Amino acid sequence: MKELIKKHEGFRGMPYEDSLGFPTIGYGTKLPITKEEAELLLKHRLDIKIQEITNYEPFYLELPPKAQKVIANMAYQLGVGGVMKFKKMWEALKNEDYKTAADEMLNSKWARQTPNRANELSEIMRSI
Repeated sequence: MKELIKKHEGFRGMPYEDSLGFPTIGYGTKLPITKEEAELLLKHRLDIKIQEITNYEPFYLELPPKAQKVIANMAYQLGVGGVMKFKKMWEALKNEDYKTAADEMLNSKWARQTPNRANELSEIMRSI
């Protein structure tokens, strides 16, 4: 069933207007999407980010759950490549020095660009 729909609808990763002028994405999904659809997409993309982090840095799985959540949040925003650039933060995490890890999070362009998020996430890291 899915394959036939995919064949007839075609795939587009960017929004487009369908034949009736409705904004559409993917395999004929009309926009806007529901909150439930957004939740599924968020979960799917977050699962992918966590797997990518683990592939780059298996140590991630040894971190306390709060630290894992902070790193996953950062990766969701910055991409895995972006979060992997926080070399001093990773070094502090490996030394179980969560205060320094939090400091290193704030010592970044990311923290200057998104200060509210960075402050909240660094406070979570600092609380470990």
